[in-house]
Amino acid sequence: MPNLTRPGVSKLALLAVFAFLAACDQPRSGPGKEDIFEGSVMRQGNAFIVSVTPRVSQVTKATPALGFSHALRSASLLGADSIRSGDVVTLSVYENVTEGLLAGTETPGAILEELQVDSEGYIFVPYAGRIRAAGQTPDALRRLLTRQLDEQTPDPQVIVRRVSGDGTTVSVLGAVTTQGVYPIERPTRTLTAMLASAGGVNVRPEIAQVRVTRGSQQDTVWLQDLFDHPQLDIALRGGDRILVEADQRSFTALGATGRTERVTFESRTVSGIEALASVGGLDPSRADPTGVFVFRDEPPEIANALLGRNDLIGDQRFVYVLDLTAPTGMFEARDFAIRDKDTVYVTEASAIGWSRTIATLTGTLATATTARRVLLDD
Repeated sequence: MPNLTRPGVSKLALLAVFAFLAACDQPRSGPGKEDIFEGSVMRQGNAFIVSVTPRVSQVTKATPALGFSHALRSASLLGADSIRSGDVVTLSVYENVTEGLLAGTETPGAILEELQVDSEGYIFVPYAGRIRAAGQTPDALRRLLTRQLDEQTPDPQVIVRRVSGDGTTVSVLGAVTTQGVYPIERPTRTLTAMLASAGGVNVRPEIAQVRVTRGSQQDTVWLQDLFDHPQLDIALRGGDRILVEADQRSFTALGATGRTERVTFESRTVSGIEALASVGGLDPSRADPTGVFVFRDEPPEIANALLGRNDLIGDQRFVYVLDLTAPTGMFEARDFAIRDKDTVYVTEASAIGWSRTIATLTGTLATATTARRVLLDD
């Protein structure tokens, strides 16, 4: 058997060094459990690391509080026949004389079509002058015109019809079947009725939100709450803007999960268990069930309540720890609420790192053996 020369020994030593370096710097999908704990304020980091308990779940549980303000809820229903600026009315005037003021010689009646109520609320009628129409019902306007024309022609008979105009319309936008501008009429004087007139929403009701803008006032409500709480089915006003959209909240799942992705909320509340299930659960070949973490910035009121303090100011970094192997771990994960912009991270089991190291060493040793054989052959 031939002896290795000094150059050959040097080459093998170099290969061994490369193998050691490779074993010490294995690629990972993210920080390990110990790395995260090193980020605690108790060590060298700036995050509060808290194990999830029933108390923690209760303090951190927060669902967006949506609803209409008193200003929107207190508005009464519009009179379906009230005339407003922008509306269009038609008048029919019948006179009891052969040759009337408005009617021709062949008919006792005259029809004045499409008289638009101006921005100040008035219309102009021949021989009656400028008449205040806004705020009146068609019948009240009829009586007023009758009195005005009675001074010009004996016993006039007046009929007033209101046509819905741009003074009593709302715009419906977003996730509805038919977006557009809709008049406020007797059947569509409330929010739910107007949404039905637009063909209904085309997103799942569980995540649908309805925003109403009236002047400078803007409020949002969950669609489902409109049906669960009838007092939220507000009366509409001309110029209201209605926007229907899906819930925009989301969280990000990383690490040893079935999928790594940004996930939008599929219901009003999402628990830790539901968040994991939505990305395929834990990866059975990589995940450490004792190392499920939720990263979040907490407002000072929640941070102080959690830690029993009152000196924290501004948002604070928190890392919540879920141990699914604990006796109540699954219950804690079920009761812990995920919030908007959370990061759910699952660490890899420590054995995974060793497996990679062994695989690297095995591969490197195989390479070294091959190289040795080549050197011996030389």
